[in-house]
Parts: sequence; C-alpha cells; structure tokens
Amino acid sequence: MTTFTKTDAVQVEAAAEPLGARWNRRLGGGWIFPLLILLFALFAALRPGQFATPFNLSTLAVDASILLVLSIGQTYVIATAGIDLSVGTVLVLSSVVGAKAMLALSGTSGAAYGTTAAGWGVIALGTLAAVAAGAVFGALNGVLVAYARIPALIVTLGTFGMALGFAQLLSDGQDVRAVPQKLVAAIGSGKLIGIPSLVWVALAVTVVGGLVLHTTRFGSRTFAVGSNAEAARRAGIPNRSHLVKVYLLSGALAGLAGIMSVARFATTTINGHTTDNLSSISAVVLGGTSLFGGIGSIFGTVVGVFIPIILLNGFVILGIQPFWQTVAMGAVLIVAVYADQLKRHAAHRGERRRLRSRLTRRPPSPASPSHHGEETP
Repeated sequence: MTTFTKTDAVQVEAAAEPLGARWNRRLGGGWIFPLLILLFALFAALRPGQFATPFNLSTLAVDASILLVLSIGQTYVIATAGIDLSVGTVLVLSSVVGAKAMLALSGTSGAAYGTTAAGWGVIALGTLAAVAAGAVFGALNGVLVAYARIPALIVTLGTFGMALGFAQLLSDGQDVRAVPQKLVAAIGSGKLIGIPSLVWVALAVTVVGGLVLHTTRFGSRTFAVGSNAEAARRAGIPNRSHLVKVYLLSGALAGLAGIMSVARFATTTINGHTTDNLSSISAVVLGGTSLFGGIGSIFGTVVGVFIPIILLNGFVILGIQPFWQTVAMGAVLIVAVYADQLKRHAAHRGERRRLRSRLTRRPPSPASPSHHGEETP
C-alpha cells in the first residue's frame, strides 16, 4: 500500500489545486469577468450621464467594500470545501461589541444617540474588540468542524443564530446609535486622495488576502485540505488546526466588516445583515471558487462581489424593479455552479488520460527478459 511521509508535503502543497485549478487561477474567475465588463458597458451605454459618473462609481465601490471583506474570508473557507453561514450575524455581533466598547472607553456608555468625541485610541481598542469577538466565533466554528467533526453547514447555521441572539442580548434588541464622530467622518464618509476610506480598507484586505492565499504555504495548505484532506494529512499537513485557523480568519474579517458597517451607517444595523452570508457565498462561487474545495481565486471573488452590486445599481438607474436583480443573480449563480461542475468533470477526464499515458510509458523492470534475445536464467 502506498504511504505518504512528511517529505511528500512539498509535492502535495505544490499540487494543492488539482484538476484544472491552475487554469482557473490564471483566469481569475473565467467567464464571469467578461460578464462584469459586459454589464458595465451595457449600463454605461444606456445611461452614460447617470451610471458612468465619478459619484456613481464611488458609490458602487463603497457598496461593495463591506461585502468584499466578508467574501475574502468566505473564499478561504469554501476553498477548504467548507462553508460559513454565520458571517452576517457575526458581523452584527462584532459591531455591537465594538460600539459598546467604544462607548464604555469614552465614558459615554449611557448615550443613546448621536456621535461621541472619542479619540483614535478608543476607536482602535473598539476595533480590536470587534475583531476579537469575530475571531472567537470563527474559532468556535473551526473547532466544531475540525475536532467535533460536525458538518460545517450545521455548525455555522447554529452559530448564525447564536451570534444574532448574543447581539440582541447585549443591545437589548436596539441598535447602538452613539458612535465616535471621528470614526464616521474619517472612515465612514472620509476620503484619501479622492478615494473613499472604506474602499482603501477593502483594498488592503483584498491584496493581503490574495497574496497569502496564492503565494504562501498557508494558502497552499488551504487548497490542499480542500482538494484532498486525506492526502494532505498523510503528507504531514495539520488539517484540523489549519481548518481552525481558516474559520478564525473568516470570523476576524467579519469583525472588521462590523466596524466598517458602524463607520458607514453610524449605527450597528442589527437587522441589516441577515442575508450577507448568502451574498458572500454567491460572490465567492460566482468568482470561480469551487464548492467542492481545492480551487479558488481572490480576484474572482472581487469580480463576483461586483456582479450583484452593478446589477442592482443599473436596474435602479434604468427604472427596472430591483426585484429583478434577485432573479438575475439566482440564474447567474446556477449557471456558475453548473459551469464549475462541467469544468471539474472535464479536468477529471484529462487527469485520467494523463495517468494512462504515464502508465503506458513506464520503462521495463530490471527483471524483464533481455531485448537482445538472451534467455532469462
């Protein structure tokens, strides 16, 4: 029986994206990127004075920022063949924790409305509290999935409700509307060299997330675990601890997105993120990350995030009922998953052909008869 040792880990990680995954990564989402360009060109041609304006493009980027941060973490999770349904409510819980921490540290914990005069030190500590709250829930997801071996769908569905319940308990079911004025002015509505601050935050997370996923051992192991968990384990990759890290990362990014939401809306919006989990999953799958694991692209996720944003914005500008955006997104998502299945089947067939080709070219064994007509003793 073939065995694997730790010396095989490098080869396993190098081949962590099997069956056409390298092709997928190079294209960064395949056909979905041309679709994004087509949608943008279509709406720009139909309403050039409304759609293709600096103000509207800035609005599109801000609208996508929070969802993009959530989707980066979701990309890591889905690349391991997992799923995280809790990101939306973890965002809500983290926003409540962060806002409450800022109020307490600024000495205005009893305030109900308006902005406070908290400084950047208080904002930084509140942000750390929000990220830590998200990371705790992410780690809980990871431990239950990796060590208790409960399916990720069930675990994250359970923590979805738990996070929302804790958020309502901490806030008595009411949004926290007293937040630091500097946070709202500088991050929520501020700009740096003409680009909204929220876009800069999302861009930084995207660049770092892409570099880690596609150029580091952590990213290679993420693909390896999602591609073939047993082979990765035999090669010495610590599957369980790695899964915990991946879910922890997803939770921490949900915590950061929670502070971004508070900065943008100047409130915690407890009931405003219940569908963010499905939106982030849709964006990741549209971007080419396979629900079966082992294949993923951060650039593809960026494209997948902007598809629904542009659709909704374009429909509103054209005067089309925004409900059609949901219909269109559902159809595009089904097509994306179907295309992923076709691609995987084609790659499996190609892999089998390559394997048969290698077997037919195998050199003769030393024990075989001589080719010079000599008899084997």
